[in-house]
Amino acid sequence: MNLDSRGIVNYLLLPISAVFYVLSKARLALFKLGIFQTDQFEVPVVVVGNITVGGSGKTPVVIRLVNHLQSMGKMVGVVSRGYSGSHTSGSLLVKADTSVGLSGDEPLLIAMQTGAPVMVNKKRSQAVKDLIEQHQVEVIISDDGLQHYAMGRKVEIAVVDGNRRFGNNFFLPAGPLRESQSRLKTVDFIINNGANFPGEIGAQLKPICFVNLLTSEKKPLDFFHNQYCHGVAGIGHPDRFFQTLKSLGIHVDQHGFSDHYQYQQNDLIFNDNHPIIMTAKDWVKCKEFANDKMYYLEVDLDISKDFLNDLIKKI
Repeated sequence: MNLDSRGIVNYLLLPISAVFYVLSKARLALFKLGIFQTDQFEVPVVVVGNITVGGSGKTPVVIRLVNHLQSMGKMVGVVSRGYSGSHTSGSLLVKADTSVGLSGDEPLLIAMQTGAPVMVNKKRSQAVKDLIEQHQVEVIISDDGLQHYAMGRKVEIAVVDGNRRFGNNFFLPAGPLRESQSRLKTVDFIINNGANFPGEIGAQLKPICFVNLLTSEKKPLDFFHNQYCHGVAGIGHPDRFFQTLKSLGIHVDQHGFSDHYQYQQNDLIFNDNHPIIMTAKDWVKCKEFANDKMYYLEVDLDISKDFLNDLIKKI
């Protein structure tokens, strides 16, 4: 068996992964036994998380659920840890004009695309308490937090990347797993982002239009057909975004950045005048230095109405 250097490193890390596995099991057991406290709340909390690190598509699911609940007249709030943001003390209410460097990209994107109150706190339970106290919320969605057992929850949703699934099936740091795959047997719903799999709810990100960062003007999906464009993506798996652009007939010069990358203006200066197309998650980090050549791809999550109805029943 031939192993590349990365594979060899993963195998060398397996002893540490074994320790991580034992600690994750022990921690869960301590919460189940009541030795570690779990906070309970008077409004239902819906956790949208995963059992792996890296992007699986949680945030589009959160946005879709918030929009659906709002369409039913529900007052919805969102809590987030605010990963990549500089806010560290207490709770931060994220608004459309909040600095992305303070809140992190995903909380700001959710706030801008839903208008819902989004509360960031490293301690999610406190974020939930502050939302309940300060806003008339009827339902709270947690963006990530499946392993944050100090926060009680009514419904658990695990999101699985339909293409990558569980990688090499190793625990951190040798692989992507935070918890064992058996954890999926205990959640209420498993959403498969990008594929169909028995027992899982299929979901697909569906392109809607291109939106100009400077003017907010919307362009149809065939607007850049057969044109050369710069594709920019600072997400968990940039290739998925680039493939979407190619499927729309665009000639893509690919620029992949690390997940949650904090862009500087110089990062998007190229030696030509081709349009620049990015994800919505990149948009919130680039809007302060946007020009009329920059667009983001607006998407919607296509998911079954049966799932949405079942979720409402559980709530």
